[in-house]
Amino acid sequence: MALHLLKLCVGPASIAELEARIARHRDEALRLGADPNPFHVTRMVPKRAAAIAGQGSIYWVLKGALACRQPILAIEAFTGSDGIDRCRLVLDPAVTAVAPRPCRPFQGWRYLEPGDAPADLDRASAGDLAEMPESLRRELVSLGLI
Repeated sequence: MALHLLKLCVGPASIAELEARIARHRDEALRLGADPNPFHVTRMVPKRAAAIAGQGSIYWVLKGALACRQPILAIEAFTGSDGIDRCRLVLDPAVTAVAPRPCRPFQGWRYLEPGDAPADLDRASAGDLAEMPESLRRELVSLGLI
């Protein structure tokens, strides 16, 4: 069974800003002849990596709300130029909005069981939710209405 990761997204304040960052990374990687897939570097390798890589997603928390996800293609351990072991989460460039819910700040990442993961917005039971602008969804989450 697939397992997911939950992580705070530092920098982008919206899904559109995250997608723009991914596009900039892709353009730069293609210009340099590098792998264009986006990645995220963490300090620790997930102990349950076998249940995540190629099966799970990273769910991003943007501005206090769990907002979107990206499939995790691979998990690669490596040693940085400073000699410190790190982990590269290789991600699919596709970002999928999910049914938003509030999420308090935390450090690092957390495992997210499939049963606890929010539904993709295109498959959410409330069809109107998928049509709302992201800023309105975020406001409703902050008010505890969704």
